[in-house]
Amino acid sequence: MEASLPHSDQTLTRPGPDTARLFVVMGVAGCGKSSIGEALAKRLGGLYLDGDTYHPPENVEKMSRGEPLTDDDRWPWLERFAREMQQRDGIVVGGCSALKRVYRDRITAAAGERTTFIYLSGSRALIRSRMSARTGHFMPTSLLDSQFATLEPPGPDEDAVTVDIDAPVDTIVTNAIAALQSAGHERT
Repeated sequence: MEASLPHSDQTLTRPGPDTARLFVVMGVAGCGKSSIGEALAKRLGGLYLDGDTYHPPENVEKMSRGEPLTDDDRWPWLERFAREMQQRDGIVVGGCSALKRVYRDRITAAAGERTTFIYLSGSRALIRSRMSARTGHFMPTSLLDSQFATLEPPGPDEDAVTVDIDAPVDTIVTNAIAALQSAGHERT
């Protein structure tokens, strides 16, 4: 039986056979995956997992040196992240760049169940300013250009919604929930 998730006037359907319980907040470095993902998970009554936590030390060292990861670097990380999401009960919101369609496909395949992506879209200038303002993160601003070069925004045939990030966190989360509802994650 399906039940709505509580939050004022916004509800999403609890996972059923045709609805996702796994959501990946995705986009380039500095777009707000962690902040938005944590706030979205809280609003949905779910759990947030930060994909960066599942990078092996070699990946973190490489990025810290300003070197972009290769696909060979990413495969084990993406699979581990997807399995970690899938092994949790209930709604899980993960934060992961998932810049290419093949990465999103790999995450969905490794999770073994429907996974919906929430693409955080923003201008290069906005994201660069946010990256410059943060401290203590291993991803240097110098890798932003390679992130945008790699980015393949989700296509219309993917299980994904797009949300503009030029707004406060609460507004972005509200817009993400509205986009998910429009995409069929609502009580029918």
